[in-house]
Amino acid sequence: MRMPQQTIKKAIQYKGNGLHSGEPVTMVFKPAPEHTGIVFVRTDIEGAPSVKAHIDNVTNTMRATTLEHGEAKVFTVEHVMAAFSAMAIDNCFIELDSPEPPVADGSSAVFVDLILQAGIKIQAAERQIYSVQKSHAIYDGDRFIAILPYDGYRMTFTSINNHPLLGTQQCDCEITPENFQKEIAAARTIGFMKELEQLQAVGLAKGGTLENALVYDDKKCLSVPRFDDELVRHKVLDVIGDLFLLGPIKGHVIALKSSHELNSRLSRSIMEEIRETQQ
Repeated sequence: MRMPQQTIKKAIQYKGNGLHSGEPVTMVFKPAPEHTGIVFVRTDIEGAPSVKAHIDNVTNTMRATTLEHGEAKVFTVEHVMAAFSAMAIDNCFIELDSPEPPVADGSSAVFVDLILQAGIKIQAAERQIYSVQKSHAIYDGDRFIAILPYDGYRMTFTSINNHPLLGTQQCDCEITPENFQKEIAAARTIGFMKELEQLQAVGLAKGGTLENALVYDDKKCLSVPRFDDELVRHKVLDVIGDLFLLGPIKGHVIALKSSHELNSRLSRSIMEEIRETQQ
């Protein structure tokens, strides 16, 4: 079935602080023409350099996904990208006056709301959805992520954590705008108190709080969970955001304890297939 490309109807602004940098940031979503893609624009740098949200521009995957092109660098883009992926927004300019989008509530829910407030505009050009033709799998010790050909977009993720309140969690979900808003969008980043000092020592998690992250100490949860299995739902959210750096795709993703690094490696493998089919 042919589907049109989509953008937003009007510009919309949101202010907050970055999750890792802790820096204040003003973010503006702006409508973009057909075939633009999702483009981050650094308005705080002379000339307002931009970087397209594409797997070729990923330069770092430690704790978050970083995009870089020339002077334009942005990091922790996955929560914003997940919202655009699930809501089928193909074209948008994202203006930032800092290198990191606002953490908001630690999930994608705020970004989905911004898209809905701005309104969705149907465009004339056809949406190019790539259907994965063969299986791809990335392994790293006891962790893996794979994608299989599938008529739709589905995520099956298993998380295993030795914390007494977490254990093994599984999420299996067809990714549609409705399912994402109901089941995935509100799930927040997880954090552990024992890791917090280490992360902050290397300049990460400076903007994390008990409200915008699901924080645990050795025995209990210090935050108020939104789901019994919020951890694995957020892992699904991260995969959706990371894989949207390929553009819209069809396939069944199956993952065990995956990370931004493995998600990125899977994206690069799929990108090789896409380029081979285009030759």
